[in-house]
Amino acid sequence: MRHVVTPADTAIAVGSGDVEVLATPRLITWLEYAAIELARPLLAAGQTTVGTSVRMRHRMPTRVGDTVDITADAPEVDGNHLRFQIRATNSAGQLVADCEHVRVIVDRETFLANVP
Repeated sequence: MRHVVTPADTAIAVGSGDVEVLATPRLITWLEYAAIELARPLLAAGQTTVGTSVRMRHRMPTRVGDTVDITADAPEVDGNHLRFQIRATNSAGQLVADCEHVRVIVDRETFLANVP
């Protein structure tokens, strides 16, 4: 998955800092999205996944206008837990971030019924 960093993706825009570079919260969103897409074929009708943990190292800044490529390995499956290894690189091929992300497969209706 490729993303272009826009002014709306910066730390200033999302409120996570005061520099005009890719915001960590936006990067986490992109990493999670890659995992969600990889998980889709593993789901039965009525199922979805929810994120339960993100262990991410944001290793270097990315300027507005640069691209970020997100790549994820097939998940390690342990029952209903899916563990993903995900990487983000910039247009120069430099590692921007690496991440371990866990998602849990849930029944959508049951999950929503238990939200207070």
